[in-house]
Formats: sequence, structure tokens, C-alpha cells
Amino acid sequence: MALLLDLANIVGGFLLAISLLRRVPRAGDSLGRAADRVAPFGWIVGIVALVAGGFYLLVHIFDGPRVFHFEVVGILVGVALLWDRLTKRRTPPALLLAIFGLIAIVVGLQGLVTPD
Repeated sequence: MALLLDLANIVGGFLLAISLLRRVPRAGDSLGRAADRVAPFGWIVGIVALVAGGFYLLVHIFDGPRVFHFEVVGILVGVALLWDRLTKRRTPPALLLAIFGLIAIVVGLQGLVTPD
């Protein structure tokens, strides 16, 4: 389950940060094509992030040592990816989402190397 949370943070962060990642010289076009292929499944990544983040949040509130940032970021990634479906409103500013996406990628990578 922890692996699902970490992968959802990485893939969700990638989907959120793609507007900035497209500007990377020599790699932006390839990253953009990859994001275009994964984007239709973004809602699935959002649900996985919400479920895994919510599960660990409940576990760490009631039984664990403390609440960790991995689950908070996972829940926020899920909400950001499902924003249109949840609220029927416009998405927040793209730059804000892109910066949060980069943070989510770093947190997901950190979660992969942190013992559970």
C-alpha cells in the first residue's frame, strides 16, 4: 500500500508539473508526449492517491507514531487531479499546480527510499 502511495505521488506530481517540465530543453517534448499518454488515466491516479493517502492518514492518526507528510501530499495530489470532477469549477493556477507537482515528485521519491 505504501508503494501505491509513493507511485501515486510520483505519477500525480508528474501530471501536475508537466506544464513546467515541457520547458526543459531536449527533454520537454518527450516528457510532454509521455504526459499526453498518461493524462487520460489521471483520474485513476487521483483516486489511488486519495485512497492510499487517506488510509495511511487514518492509520497514523489512530495507531501510528504521527502523521507523515507523505499521506498529506498524497491526499492533496488526489484532490488536485480530481478537482474538475469534484467541484465542476476551474482548476487552480497552472504555476501553483506545477510547483506542487514538483514537490509531490520529490516526496514520492523520498517515500520510496524511506523505510516504512
